[in-house]
Amino acid sequence: MSKILRSQPEATGGDPPVLAHVGANLRRLRTAAGLSQAALAAAADLSRRTLVGLEAGEANLSLAGLDRLARALGTDFVTLVAAPDATRQQIDALAWRGAHPDSRAVLLGSAPARQAVELWSWTLGPGEVYQAEPDPPGWHEMIVVTAGRLRLRLADETRLLEAGDHAIYGSARAYAYENAGEGPARFMRSVVG
Repeated sequence: MSKILRSQPEATGGDPPVLAHVGANLRRLRTAAGLSQAALAAAADLSRRTLVGLEAGEANLSLAGLDRLARALGTDFVTLVAAPDATRQQIDALAWRGAHPDSRAVLLGSAPARQAVELWSWTLGPGEVYQAEPDPPGWHEMIVVTAGRLRLRLADETRLLEAGDHAIYGSARAYAYENAGEGPARFMRSVVG
């Protein structure tokens, strides 16, 4: 299951977990928008219980769920998850950890585009799979494999990418990343909206 990290302290190799700042940012943005927890939960297609847990720093939510929450607040993913003193060019937040200890995704930074551009550093341990939910229509991803072998599963095709290979595809559909080797698979991912 693709969930982001809980906000409890843990050894993250220096990368702060995304949920460390979501609670305070969420409460501030929701209050500024004049929304109750129930109204925001309904607008983001989440349960009120999940929203209460997020604001308290005690809940887990998928990356796609955080995207829906940001859109319901009229903001973007980066504004919702970034530390108050972070710049968009230097976010460095651990956003996902898989079952294998080598599996992780770090949101490195973001740049303005029609909506947003995000730069990620991903590592998948042997046997690890990340199943992504579709992005909004018009969004795309660009990935380049820097080490290992990565299987990219798209709705209509599967691609095997070796170190140095890249792929560019529309991400408004279900897709998955799978480590297709015996060691860690590392890749850089840009999300363009």
